[in-house]
Amino acid sequence: MSTAANGLSSHPIVQAPMAGGASCPPLVAAVCEAGGLGFLAGGYKTADGMYQEIKQVRALTRRHFGVNLFMPPTGYVDPAAVEAYRGQLAGEASWYEISLAEEDIIGTSDDGYDAKLAILLEDPVPVVSFTFGCPASAALAALRKAGTYTVVTVTSVEEARRAQRAGADAVCVQGVEAGGHQGTHRDDPQIDGTAAVGLLALVAQVREAVALPIIAAGGVMRGAQIAALLAAGAAAAQLGTAFLVCPESGADPVHKKALTDPLFVRTELTRAFSGRPARVLVNRFMREHGPYAPAAYPQVHHLTAGLRKAAAAAGDAQGMALFAGQGHRLARALPAAQLVEVLAAELAAAQSTLKEMQMRSAS
Repeated sequence: MSTAANGLSSHPIVQAPMAGGASCPPLVAAVCEAGGLGFLAGGYKTADGMYQEIKQVRALTRRHFGVNLFMPPTGYVDPAAVEAYRGQLAGEASWYEISLAEEDIIGTSDDGYDAKLAILLEDPVPVVSFTFGCPASAALAALRKAGTYTVVTVTSVEEARRAQRAGADAVCVQGVEAGGHQGTHRDDPQIDGTAAVGLLALVAQVREAVALPIIAAGGVMRGAQIAALLAAGAAAAQLGTAFLVCPESGADPVHKKALTDPLFVRTELTRAFSGRPARVLVNRFMREHGPYAPAAYPQVHHLTAGLRKAAAAAGDAQGMALFAGQGHRLARALPAAQLVEVLAAELAAAQSTLKEMQMRSAS
């Protein structure tokens, strides 16, 4: 099966849902119109905010698109650890002349999950994906009954098997190369940096473990990489960083520029900005605060929100959360539709070369 076979898109190219503003309606619609599958990010929005963006996408395209939801966090958060990190960030707040969040950020937050799910059941969209966990079987069944194709983000074989048992239609297999948050179902700081698997290896493992279509995500920037992933058993590839620099993207201009700035030479996983492992460009904020950041999502996200906003307003890339995949230096600032076309052409060329090699080998 492929995204094309499922009637979702013409090309096996999926634009990743990037929470925080990058995956805005103009970007999603442009990708869809070009034959890819665009995704809205439902995370960090109110339920109504998500619905308003869905309506905007529908006004811009009649093609299939998706919406991504964050599963509610389930782990314990130590209030003392959050307060200690607040103290760690006091100097940042003073530098930007702002106050850190004073509201109660210790309590858990479900990101409006139930309300968003209710909207998507009442007014269905073609595709819904989930990050940070697997929904209950009843929720997936209800979405399927409503005509929605469901995808669960997984980072291991165990998570893929759980998604299959729950009744997901497909899995988005996320390798360690991926920019932004790692979509692990269980946030365990004891295994930070030790359990993550590279994308090609993970696709092969999941392909043999479950009978679900695979959307492969993690550091994908070129059509030849998509061809390799399809050859490995994926049905499509999901790209985030590649679309981050498109003019339609809602990412901050400072963030876009940083992706190819020689000043930023590598990425690392850190909890510094949200309390969950996320791959970012290594900058001053990450170096100074990453070692002290607790496993406290979304509390740390709320705690650092004002700092990140102030840094962006000041044009200070050293204080921002510069989410990026390992292939960030390959970013091309093309219009989204043109990028889809280029990727599709690169994919076709790579597949043609592979076919020629196979024919020569067989003769």
